Amino acid sequence: MRQLSGADSMFLQFERRNNFMHVASLAIYDPSTASGGGVRFKDVLRFFASRVSQFPQFRRRLVTLPLSLDRPYWVEAARIDVEFHVRHIALPHPGDWRQLCIQVARLHSRPLDRSKPLWEAYVIEGLHNVTGVPPGSFALYTKLHHAIVDGESATELMKALHSLTPEPFDLDAEEAHSAATVFHADPEPSATDLYSRALLHNVSRLPTLARLSLQTARKVASLGADALASHRRDGEGNLLANLRSVLTGDLSSLIPRMPPQTRFSRDVSAHRVFEAVSIPLAAFREVRKQVPRATINDQFLCIVGGALRAYLSDKNELPDATLIAMVPMTLRGDDKAGDGGNQVGFTVMPVHSDVEDPIERLRAIVDSAEKSKRVTNAIGKELARDLLETLPAIVAEPLLRNAQVPRIGLIVSNVRGPDVPLYMAGAQLVHYVPISIAIDGMGINITAFSYAGNMWICAISCREMLPDPAFFADCMRTAFEQMQEGARREAAFTVADTASGTTAAVAAEPADTAVARARHSGRKRKVRAVGTGTPRPARRAKPSGATAKPKSGRRKTSTAARRTATPEPDTVTDREDT
Repeated sequence: MRQLSGADSMFLQFERRNNFMHVASLAIYDPSTASGGGVRFKDVLRFFASRVSQFPQFRRRLVTLPLSLDRPYWVEAARIDVEFHVRHIALPHPGDWRQLCIQVARLHSRPLDRSKPLWEAYVIEGLHNVTGVPPGSFALYTKLHHAIVDGESATELMKALHSLTPEPFDLDAEEAHSAATVFHADPEPSATDLYSRALLHNVSRLPTLARLSLQTARKVASLGADALASHRRDGEGNLLANLRSVLTGDLSSLIPRMPPQTRFSRDVSAHRVFEAVSIPLAAFREVRKQVPRATINDQFLCIVGGALRAYLSDKNELPDATLIAMVPMTLRGDDKAGDGGNQVGFTVMPVHSDVEDPIERLRAIVDSAEKSKRVTNAIGKELARDLLETLPAIVAEPLLRNAQVPRIGLIVSNVRGPDVPLYMAGAQLVHYVPISIAIDGMGINITAFSYAGNMWICAISCREMLPDPAFFADCMRTAFEQMQEGARREAAFTVADTASGTTAAVAAEPADTAVARARHSGRKRKVRAVGTGTPRPARRAKPSGATAKPKSGRRKTSTAARRTATPEPDTVTDREDT
């Protein structure tokens, strides 16, 4: 028996009304790679059961204390009831992508049964007319409560549940090995045991809380008077106001500036919608050649900002100010697969939906990301996790239960997955789509996941807020195409500027300068002549689906800001799944 961490317990407490705190994935498999050119449901079930039995997360169920006197416990069972947890369904004819999205949205709208281990899986057949999916493919929708996994630990579980080759496994031998492995069930805890533990835990956390308070005060002081003054000018208030926000459960004043309210800032219904698009990672790297400081994560945020701009413009609801996203950050470090509960922190990031030009928006996001990292690193991104871990449960549980999350409307996250193909019972995993959480005040969640050379971007929302998810998917595609086109245009401008500037400079220079240039031909310099050279080409027409003119003016970007900087490693940043 083990106790939930403070962050794990938070996800349980946030699950109320229509806020369902489970995350999921949709995996699509090509069975033609398996031995014999196909797999049966029985084979998938046996393979899946043999793998999940190795992980205690799939055998644990909740035990809670009356009156929330302490955090709940995981009680481990000796075996998994696979037939209860894994179901088999099929799409109706014709079995296209839209029908698959509707089915997944319905499955995602159902909360998990807390009397059982908090996970479910559905094998979905009938994918006869899904574009880009090999014939005979099947899908696997897997749902787990966020109290069990965070983004990176879910990725490690995903890897462990698959094999790296399509070679057939000896399922009989693997099942025999699983049967021979002894898993000891935890005894059912008595009320006396639970109350004794609760008293000990609540008392022992008080000194730790005092130390955390002192460490936090030192970190805030290290920012300096100027930073604190700027902190107040930016609308973040003072420490007493922030403390009052925590104690009352109204967390809105902890956000530096509350973003404009949109349709996504309202309470969610019980019904979910789901859509996703796929983009090759190579296309992100091409964009990065023109904006070297822009990581893949920055480009993802640029797509999100562009898609929301287009969607809200179409509804005549685009606000003048930018939307702001809640962004989870991983705290795992090198221990990606550890079974230590959720290891996440949170920050906020503007997606600059107020900027029309995609490259200007991308550069603004890069600057905002660097500023956010500096502030977060100074205070410590572990602060929220450590606070949840050290607060006595008798204080933390009521606060979490009554907490009002800031109504910023948007959650975004980006998780890096495996770069190599994976296999389930010999069938190749061809697509892997992340599906996350929409809650009151944050009604749309956009999550990215990279796998085997592609990034899948998934939007999950409430049906009343996003009645046309297919249109929003078109907005995401168009936002990426506009960013890609902007990068090509930027490359053309760079070539034209360099060529025209060098030609003009050579024609105008005196003879002695030309001799000096010949002597020092290895040294290069860039010269731009004013009023000379070929004029820049006119801007191309926007691709189909482009947005209308913004309500606010375009931001100006200086020529110096357009110059390239030293590129960072081409990896996803430490922001990860919620």
